[in-house]
Amino acid sequence: MAEPEGDDGDRDLRLIRAMAGVLDETGLTEIEIERNDVRVRVARSVTTAAVASVAPPAAPAPTPAPAPAAAEASQAPAAPPSGAVPSPMVGTVYLSPSPGSAPFVSVGQNVREGDTLMIVEAMKTMNPVVAPRGGAVTSILVRNEQAVEFGEPLVTIE
Repeated sequence: MAEPEGDDGDRDLRLIRAMAGVLDETGLTEIEIERNDVRVRVARSVTTAAVASVAPPAAPAPTPAPAPAAAEASQAPAAPPSGAVPSPMVGTVYLSPSPGSAPFVSVGQNVREGDTLMIVEAMKTMNPVVAPRGGAVTSILVRNEQAVEFGEPLVTIE
């Protein structure tokens, strides 16, 4: 549809209204277009009414977060088990040197300081977890190929 000569004011007004409609449709607060040597920018300030309508959904988010944390804290032991050997890093635990082979240690086995207890793989590097002291393995607290965190108890030695 061709615009009559000298009708630039109406055309500009229609353009601004169309851009304002795009702001309403998309939820944007600002839009700008440039054609030839003309640049048109339409912006809407965020009103307190708009902020108030956004604030209530954001407020409940912090409330649920402490509840699960409190539940986890009550389920998690206060301290690691006595004689626990912690994971030296974040990674994946392997209880044997290769798939199908016997595990490094088993419950009831006596180990000496420096014996390999298991492997933690981190960034494709196999890191042996060694016994910090000699004694009997009283429990293995992880399963093969389990993801572990730094400091997580892996095995107990008494």
